[in-house]
Amino acid sequence: MQKYLTTFLSISIIFLSGCTPTPEDQATVFKKINDEVLANSRAYETLEEATSTIGHRLTGSEEGAKAEEYTYNLLKGYGMADVQYQPFEVESWSRGEIEVKIGSKGNQKSTPAVTLAHSPVEAKINAQVVDMGNGLETDYAAKPNAVKGKIALVYIGVLPRSPQGTKNLHRSEKTALATQNGAIGIIIINQVDGGVLLTGTASVTGSLIPIPAVCIGKEDGMALKETLKSTRQYSTIRMTNNSGLINARNVIATIKGSEFPDEKVIVGGHLDSWDLATGAIDNGIGSFTVLDMARTFQALKLKPKRTVQFVMFMGEEEGLLGSRFMVNKAISDGNIDQIKYVMNQDMSGNPRGFNAGGRPGAKAFFDAVGNEIMAIDSTTFKNQNSNGAGLHSDHQPFMLQGIPYTSANSNLDRAIYGCYHSDCDDFNLVNKEHMMNNVRFSSMMLYALANAEELPAKKLNDQETKAFLEGHDLKLKLQIGGDWRWDD
Repeated sequence: MQKYLTTFLSISIIFLSGCTPTPEDQATVFKKINDEVLANSRAYETLEEATSTIGHRLTGSEEGAKAEEYTYNLLKGYGMADVQYQPFEVESWSRGEIEVKIGSKGNQKSTPAVTLAHSPVEAKINAQVVDMGNGLETDYAAKPNAVKGKIALVYIGVLPRSPQGTKNLHRSEKTALATQNGAIGIIIINQVDGGVLLTGTASVTGSLIPIPAVCIGKEDGMALKETLKSTRQYSTIRMTNNSGLINARNVIATIKGSEFPDEKVIVGGHLDSWDLATGAIDNGIGSFTVLDMARTFQALKLKPKRTVQFVMFMGEEEGLLGSRFMVNKAISDGNIDQIKYVMNQDMSGNPRGFNAGGRPGAKAFFDAVGNEIMAIDSTTFKNQNSNGAGLHSDHQPFMLQGIPYTSANSNLDRAIYGCYHSDCDDFNLVNKEHMMNNVRFSSMMLYALANAEELPAKKLNDQETKAFLEGHDLKLKLQIGGDWRWDD
């Protein structure tokens, strides 16, 4: 009898084990992700299709709406059951006509230029141009009242031979400083050779600025700086633009968590682009990587412990509009604490590692997961992880609420950055292998975060967030941008 009972129990255990599979270990999941992406990735192909059939993806434009629909339908086509639009209405901007002339008082000549976003709907000025170097606070302190009633000329980066350790500001922050110091216009010199013109917002808030802001090419700008050393120069700037309320939509696909469905890990990339080209790099390579990460999770039926949301943000270029809306809605709905981690994909590709987002102790998690990724591919992935915090992308609104974030440390062809926000940001710059590498390694890291027993960093309270931002030297930039909410 004992013999038969033992046999029965053994058979029962085998039967039950077959009906209840044990969870796969992380290394096995990583191998499946790697094989799936290498065999079936659609990131490159779908980006090629979108850029060729839609063009640019400016928020609020007809093309922007088509891009929203394209990605929604793509996610549905991948078999994702929970795909939603998150509509929002905001003030938006689009360019009209521009004419810039520069020269001596009676001999100004037309200069190639592009309007920076959120410049006034209409402007016509004629004033003296004053060289303000890098356009930083120290430059204005050294020349008090120099630009009052005049046009500030500033370099978009940090000029050669600037004092060691000089920290740059965003073009919008430089525009805000020029305005605060009484300038009636600003000319920003691009830092890319070959006369490339750069657009982008000149507003720290996403609202219209009071002065016209334009960008001119590096060669014209540096020649103007040289002329200003010996001769007064003047500029006439005429422009028309469009502004008004527009409707846009974030696109969100959700895979519900198996154990902690109310804890969310978000991976997002901004779908929108500027209108001078097709925005294949900024941010086609990032947003279409997110789409293929969603395809990969769905194809493998991955269901980690926490809920994962794949988000196409709109309006990033015009002031983080979509991500700000998502965060503000989560606050008003009372579920902001459900968002536990954010992975931001902005101009990302070919990762050599990840950024741990400036959180003490978090890098150890990324190092450990990175070792597992290296076991899959140590030729491409080098586990070169960093731990810093910055602004001006869709992670920012989440970070300001104390939510930890990560991003890929990209190893892209340096030449593509010359076309950032310019008329040469087209699909010919895209490297298929780099996109696939990003999908592979970012999907692995996303799974590790969403399935971790304990996350590498937790949400900070309000005072902890304040201290974190101060510790990363972000206070001044946030004050200039109107995002510093603390009274000192």
